[in-house]
Amino acid sequence: MKTYIILLRGVNVGGKNLLPMKALKTVLAGAGFEQVKTYIQSGNIALVSDSNPETEIATLIQTEFGFTPEILVLDNQEFTTCVANNPYQAFEGKSVHFYFCKTQPQINAEKMAALISATESYQLVDKVFYLHAPDGIGRSKLVANIEACLGVPATGRNLNTVNKLTDMASNA
Repeated sequence: MKTYIILLRGVNVGGKNLLPMKALKTVLAGAGFEQVKTYIQSGNIALVSDSNPETEIATLIQTEFGFTPEILVLDNQEFTTCVANNPYQAFEGKSVHFYFCKTQPQINAEKMAALISATESYQLVDKVFYLHAPDGIGRSKLVANIEACLGVPATGRNLNTVNKLTDMASNA
C-alpha cells in the first residue's frame, strides 16, 4: 500500500465541473481507498491505495459526477521530491506556486519573456514549474497564460496548499 497525492485540474472553478469534496471523499472510501483526505474545494486528495488510482478515480468521477477532470497522481515519494526541489523555500507560502505537469514542459521562452513581470521569477525542475510571485497571481499575465508558456496542461497549487498536502500524506 502506498500513499498518493491526487491533484484534480479545473474542478469547482467558475461554477463548472462541480465536485463537492465531501461527496467525493465518500465515493472514494466506498470504492475501497483507505485514509481518504481532501483539502479545500480545488481538488486536493491524499489517500492510500495498493496501486496508482488514476484510472479508477477518473471512472468514479465520471460515473458519479458526470465529467472527467484532468487528474495528476503522485506517490508520496514523488510529491516529497517536488517539495524538496522547491527553489523558493525561503519565501512566504502564498507567493510561491507549483505548477504540476503530467509531461515534461517545453518552455516557450519568447512567450515567457513577454508575459513575466519584473517581480516574478521561475524555475523548471523536472515536471514542476516553480513560480515566485511576490505581488500575487491575481493579475499575473504569466499565470493567465501559463499553459501556453509551458506547452502542456498544468495544475497549480500554492506553497501553503502543498504544505497541507504534505501533512495529509505524512499522516495517511
